[in-house]
Amino acid sequence: MERTELLQQIAITRQALFDEGILDKHFTYLEDLEENGNPNFVEDTTGLFFRDSTKRLATIQRTMETTPVDFMKLDKCFYQLKGSSGSIGAIRVRNEVNRTRELCEQGNLEAAKVAFQQLRNEHEILRTRLDSYLQLVREAESGSETSES
Repeated sequence: MERTELLQQIAITRQALFDEGILDKHFTYLEDLEENGNPNFVEDTTGLFFRDSTKRLATIQRTMETTPVDFMKLDKCFYQLKGSSGSIGAIRVRNEVNRTRELCEQGNLEAAKVAFQQLRNEHEILRTRLDSYLQLVREAESGSETSES
């Protein structure tokens, strides 16, 4: 792919993440930090988010399947997941965390389990779409390093 086309594809892919409500302005803050001398900051930060959030989602699922359900443990996991998703700008994930957490607080475990599946879906959408975007960015960066040599 020609460099101009690649940069255009990056811009389109990035804008789609915002237009579809997958990411919000907090993601741009991460990008600003990267531009200020922290190469790979966005990729490193989102990588940490996905490692941590995948573990939390597994913990939430196990906890929801136990009897009796430890709602305090669930609330702690939801709180941490809400914070980390908000910090990278993963708005749809954060919204699903809030919805699932609220259903748990209401004691509606069956509805919470359904909402949790939607949370997992949004998490996977975020992972897939962000991976595609970051792959394009890596391609552009490796191309600019090659042309600078």
